Amino acid sequence: MNPPVSVRIDFVSDVSCPWCAIGLASLQQALAKLDGEVSAEIHFQPFELNPQLPAEGEDSTEHLARKYGSSAQQIDANREMIRERGAAVGFTFNMDRRSRVYNTFDAHRLLHWAALEGKELALKQALLRAYFTDGENVSAHDTLVRLANSVGLDATRAAQILAGDIYAEEVRRQERHYVSRGIQSVPATIVNDRHLISGGQPPEAFEQALRQVAATKKSDATSAQHD
Repeated sequence: MNPPVSVRIDFVSDVSCPWCAIGLASLQQALAKLDGEVSAEIHFQPFELNPQLPAEGEDSTEHLARKYGSSAQQIDANREMIRERGAAVGFTFNMDRRSRVYNTFDAHRLLHWAALEGKELALKQALLRAYFTDGENVSAHDTLVRLANSVGLDATRAAQILAGDIYAEEVRRQERHYVSRGIQSVPATIVNDRHLISGGQPPEAFEQALRQVAATKKSDATSAQHD
């Protein structure tokens, strides 16, 4: 039996982006189906949908109306579509609990640290659940420390990071990098630094795209052996 094809996946996203929660759940379902065929190393890359938001955030309905010019009816319809798409991939959106939109820069700083500690995926999932399922304030330092501790990260160190500007420049550098590469909306799933899958696609779309990437990589390796 052939060994699985290894791929690198850079998942560019924000913890306040509902389609990012859907996209990540879909990606994980696709990878579960491809177990034995594709072995993926996922790296979460920062993107801020609302970098100008103050610490206290903004009412979510007012924010959407101002940012997109959406009516109350359009906002409600979009929320219901998101809730249904989330349910289809096992992610729970409790829209009635998510009354505000928050600044996510500090959450990205913690995620950068979590990656160094091998806990990035667990913290990312905890942040998405805290915001979209439980309606928590993911800019509040006490919330972030608690979530970090819940996935096995040191609470004291998390508090130290948040109290200063540790990893701020690293996060900003990564944000600039992906914006400079043309990423203007998220989620953006980049495979092997070459193939882009845009948006919160269903699992089947991720599965098909990853199969194609794996087939291309196998073909390139075979060609290289015969050169």
